[in-house]
Amino acid sequence: MDLETLPNEIITHIFTRLPTISSVLALASTNSHFHTLYHASSQRLAILTAAANAEFGPLEDILQLCTYNASQPAHVSRQVPISDALIQEILKVGRVAQQWEDIYPFKKWKDDYASRRLLFTSERFALRRAIYRLWLYTSAFHNRRHPRSTRMNMLVVAERSALLHNWPAAELAELYDVQLVLRDVVANNICPSNGRIRQKYQKRYPDSNHQLLFNIHLNHPPPTSTWCSTSPGSPSMNLMHTQSESKYPHHHPEHQSPLFPWSPSRHHEPSTEAWGDDINHYYIIEDMMKLSPAQILLLRDRCPLKAQVESFVRTEVDQGEGWFGENGETFCETLWSVVKGRGGEVEEVKAGVGVGELGVALLGA
Repeated sequence: MDLETLPNEIITHIFTRLPTISSVLALASTNSHFHTLYHASSQRLAILTAAANAEFGPLEDILQLCTYNASQPAHVSRQVPISDALIQEILKVGRVAQQWEDIYPFKKWKDDYASRRLLFTSERFALRRAIYRLWLYTSAFHNRRHPRSTRMNMLVVAERSALLHNWPAAELAELYDVQLVLRDVVANNICPSNGRIRQKYQKRYPDSNHQLLFNIHLNHPPPTSTWCSTSPGSPSMNLMHTQSESKYPHHHPEHQSPLFPWSPSRHHEPSTEAWGDDINHYYIIEDMMKLSPAQILLLRDRCPLKAQVESFVRTEVDQGEGWFGENGETFCETLWSVVKGRGGEVEEVKAGVGVGELGVALLGA
């Protein structure tokens, strides 16, 4: 049977059953009949909503993230009508979550190679849900309205807890599991410690006699301040890469060998990419964990130099207001407070996630 001969109601139903937005647009571009039916149909937004939910869902959590603003509590569910502008926001947020689907297995099982695998469909769904919820928490409580002085304010603590109380214990464990993956990316890819830099350098140059000079001021030309422009704290973050002109073109990543920034030269000392010893590094990571999943991805993919990361945080996140530094993330302490309040054991949750009994990807699934 020719598909074009089917009643319009059936064709519209086919549209609503497609798994991705791109497949919807592809079908609509097949011929003039489908194009007219899709664009003239009153069901167009419903079709796009169904496809977005199938591809990026759960849609409810995306909508809570995309529609959040400071005028209402984060834990209150919001019912909003779908529009073309909101579909665009859903696409941006969903694509960020999909990138974490690819990163998660490598970080989750980075030492346990035998267990490494792709995620099942249900696990991808759970991971995206955790990303959206962590992102919502970051948008609500990791911002200039929450400086260090408000960390123990009882009203703020109650509001943070109210958001986590929306979700059952198993889904809170998923949040913790995904947060560990985000932390691993920040600690090892974006802000590596002295030890991590030394380990990477020795792995790439096992026969080198070059001594890394940690914590020593070097009179090298400053690296480029190239950074990626975004709208901080917004789910609609623009991930387009913008590059500024530099008086030191040899510092630009595009002009370096594939081993840069690990290659020592008269213009660059690899140890300057380190973020401190274990103690200082811990507190830096606590601060950096206030970044959203999209911001962490952006820094990981497009800001390989320490100076670029510092410039991004200073210019785009903190914006000179001083709320970001020495003001670590509050998600974990809020999570453990909620777990204890429900009669659970913090160490049991940590151990369960560690051995694969809790979290996104379960052992033996």
